[in-house]
Amino acid sequence: MKLLPTLGLLAAVAMSAIAPAHAQTVAGDTLVIETNKGEIDVKLRPDLAPKHVEQIKALAKEGFYNGVVFHRVIDGFMAQTGDPTGTGMGGSDKPDLKAEFSDTPFKRGTVGMARAQDPNSANSQFFIMLADGDFLNGQYTVVGEVTKGMDVVDKIKKGDEANNGTVENPDKMVKVETR
Repeated sequence: MKLLPTLGLLAAVAMSAIAPAHAQTVAGDTLVIETNKGEIDVKLRPDLAPKHVEQIKALAKEGFYNGVVFHRVIDGFMAQTGDPTGTGMGGSDKPDLKAEFSDTPFKRGTVGMARAQDPNSANSQFFIMLADGDFLNGQYTVVGEVTKGMDVVDKIKKGDEANNGTVENPDKMVKVETR
């Protein structure tokens, strides 16, 4: 008869495990991006990508992202930022990260980590999806989702499609912090 209480406990543990981990926002897991166009709030997802989220939060705390431009913005696709050189080739002095791929789809408002051809090369650059991009699913690390300010993201200056979305006189992140 001791089996029944054990099964009840196991059922409770199982139910808590399948409850959505991202349903609650933890203090410090909102990335607030003040741009020259307005504010963008991103709910970070440490449940999906703990190492990537940790690195973004550390960089924000250091002021790394302040003044960094949206160097690559492709209309109907995404807006990319996080490179202090503004070229798409730069990053932070922190180590590159091992991929933390998930089943979370790249939909409008999803925030993912940019990387080079090597899946384990994400560092500081990230992008915000302007539209659904299911072809990225399982290929890039999802780190969050925009909860406020998609209208601001839509206003970010678009780049030249003939030049891979490179933006002349780009908009920038004025201040980035976590709350």
